[in-house]
Amino acid sequence: MSRAADPSRVLTRDPASVARAISMVEDRRPEAEAAANELLHALAGSGRRASCQRVGVTGPPGVGKSTLASALIRSWRAGGRSVGVLAVDPSSPHSGGALLGDRARIELDPDDREVFVRSMASGGQLGGLARAAGAVVEVLSAAFDVVLIETVGVGQSETDIEHVADTVLFVVQPASGDVLQFIKAGIVEIPDVVAVNKADLGAVALRAVAELQGALRLGAEARGLHQPPVLSTSASTGAGVEALRSALDAHFAALVQGGQLPAVRLAKSAAWATRLFAQRYGERGIEARGGVRAVRGALEIELARGATLFEALDGVAAQR
Repeated sequence: MSRAADPSRVLTRDPASVARAISMVEDRRPEAEAAANELLHALAGSGRRASCQRVGVTGPPGVGKSTLASALIRSWRAGGRSVGVLAVDPSSPHSGGALLGDRARIELDPDDREVFVRSMASGGQLGGLARAAGAVVEVLSAAFDVVLIETVGVGQSETDIEHVADTVLFVVQPASGDVLQFIKAGIVEIPDVVAVNKADLGAVALRAVAELQGALRLGAEARGLHQPPVLSTSASTGAGVEALRSALDAHFAALVQGGQLPAVRLAKSAAWATRLFAQRYGERGIEARGGVRAVRGALEIELARGATLFEALDGVAAQR
């Protein structure tokens, strides 16, 4: 393993080392997986990932996710917490790389070494996240106090963010038609916290808050779940940002204090691994191992034993 990818340097948040570590886990070549696994095991051995707060930010295009993310990052930094950012951008139709739109819109102090931003192309994935997103989050979680994952603008089926984040923040804007569309689509089932951005629009923002609260209340009652809070924010003025950051922190604190975090992360990781297994081995690979539920159960066992994501995929694929 090269010095640039030395786990000890990643843990000290050396930007070059963090960047190269991410490049290692993004490398799709089969011969690169051994080095990626070695790195991920070393980072897991530090024990620091357990205390990292992972926040996913999702919502339709143009809602102001990046501006709101910038405000949240500044709030966490003001409290002395380091922040790693994974900005998932649309893929270039020519190069396949990230178009860097989200990264360009995230406004931060370039001299602040306690903040790290990495762009990643979505790879055209319908779920809104690239294949390596889960492994990248694991790298960032070992180095930073907070990891923020911002997805591309979501559509009606793009819910992968719930598999890699402890807390999902769903952002909408008033008077856009998005509120009713996403209520109908069912995407409002995934958030833990909801923000109606651009609250400076006044009455229409209040109406959007009321509509979402009603929809979320009905959904929560039907499924016997806790209703996520709906907050009004304005990323441009800063109104409501501190309350939103407090709500995100409170959700994570409840998972930790209730002892639920390890089980929640394991279940989410198994769900993410199941999606990747289907991409790699197809329907026949799933059917050969007893169906989706059996594959997910087997992956969860592998991950609980301490396997990396890549090792879990290979381990279950080798089972007969």
